[in-house]
Amino acid sequence: MEKNKSLWQEFSKGLFRENPIFFIVLGLCPTLAITTSLENALGMGIAVIFVLVFSNVVISSIRNIVPDKIRIPCFIVVIASFVTIVELLMYGYFPQIAKKLGIFLPLIVVNCIIMGRAEGFAKNHKIIPSVFDGLGMGLGFSLAILLIAGIREFLGTGKLFGKIICESFSPCAIFILPPGALFTLGVLIALFRRIKKGRADGY
Repeated sequence: MEKNKSLWQEFSKGLFRENPIFFIVLGLCPTLAITTSLENALGMGIAVIFVLVFSNVVISSIRNIVPDKIRIPCFIVVIASFVTIVELLMYGYFPQIAKKLGIFLPLIVVNCIIMGRAEGFAKNHKIIPSVFDGLGMGLGFSLAILLIAGIREFLGTGKLFGKIICESFSPCAIFILPPGALFTLGVLIALFRRIKKGRADGY
């Protein structure tokens, strides 16, 4: 029972308490760049979950045999290998989404969330907890960018997943531009931190 509770805590922390976007504030480059549509956000979210989980598994497996002096280069090689795999899969099966993500797909290699979980968690924990950590953080990242993308796409174009939701709605194009990304992210960070503070204060 205690083990299951511990695994649930490792998984759930990334969803809200330590959400990588709203609380740790990592991975903002792809967050701001690709959240112009839900389709882009979904593709990036799936790619990040894949890389996070499998890189955590491998790094946790080799953590006791990799010398500290070459730890970071080894981690980068592991992460880059899985990024290459997911990039090839996306170009093979979802070429339109891969083209829209563009340079931000291979740049997952240097995403601070991926390296942060490798260095801050996987290298110090066994495989199963590392899997749950990767899943939770990846899903938390995905939900965050989907929320941002949904708001920006609807307010900026009046659409969701490319389909018109309300014909009478007059979109505000600034939301699909960089200032709209920063404004949306800032408001959501403030909102979620206020919710977290309220829960901590017992409101």
